[in-house]
Amino acid sequence: MLEKPGGADLLATARDLLLAELLPALPPDKVFAARMVANAMAIAARGLAVEAQAEAALQARLAALVGEGADPLARLAAGIRAGRFDGDEAVRNWLRDAARLRARVSAPRALG
Repeated sequence: MLEKPGGADLLATARDLLLAELLPALPPDKVFAARMVANAMAIAARGLAVEAQAEAALQARLAALVGEGADPLARLAAGIRAGRFDGDEAVRNWLRDAARLRARVSAPRALG
């Protein structure tokens, strides 16, 4: 798990600061741009919240596949190496979905 505050929380805090303290101090010709930045920050925060929900769902699916306990990824890897999941469509779907989730964060252009 990631430590708190997460990215969505940090963006929300920065957005609040921008709107409450920085925006009033800006010259009038910069206010529109600052509001655009604040809106982009809100959109990004919502996206991060969705990503967190997707990751939690993915973790729950993994636990259902390999059972509860410490380090489910290690148990999955061991099971794959042992051939326990050969031909298992649920495991294949989980691996695909996990790769897509990671790519949406780290390499979105790779998804096309």
